[in-house]
Amino acid sequence: MTITLSEAEKIISVAKEKSIALDTKMNIAIVDAGANLVAFARMDGAWLGSLDISIKKAKTARYFDMNTGAIGELSQPGGSLFNIEHSNNGLITFPGGVPIKNTAGEIIGAIGVSGSSVENDHAVAEAGAAAI
Repeated sequence: MTITLSEAEKIISVAKEKSIALDTKMNIAIVDAGANLVAFARMDGAWLGSLDISIKKAKTARYFDMNTGAIGELSQPGGSLFNIEHSNNGLITFPGGVPIKNTAGEIIGAIGVSGSSVENDHAVAEAGAAAI
C-alpha cells in the first residue's frame, strides 16, 4: 500500500488549514511508502530554507517509521542513534515529520512540515497525518 495523489492533496489541504489556524506559513511535503515525493506545497511567504527541511522530515519519518522528534530524542549524544542525521544524505531529527497510516494501520507514506517553531511544525504534521 502507498499513498495516492488524491490522499496527499487532502493531507496538504488539512495541514494548510491547521497552519492558518496557528497563523504560520509552512512548507508541506508528502512522500509515499518508498519515501518518494508525491506532493508539495509552499504557502505564500513560507521560508525558502524550510523547503528542503520539510522534504527531509517526511523522508526521515518514512525511513524509520516514527516521528522525527522521537528520532531526535534517540540521536542525542550518548543515545542509541547518535549521529544518525548524517546518514541517508542527511536526515532531520527534530519535530515536524510524521508517518501516515491508512485505516488498517499500515504506513503508506509520511508528511514533513517546516516553517515555524518545532511545536507548530509537529502540530501541523499531526493534523495532516490524521486527515485520512
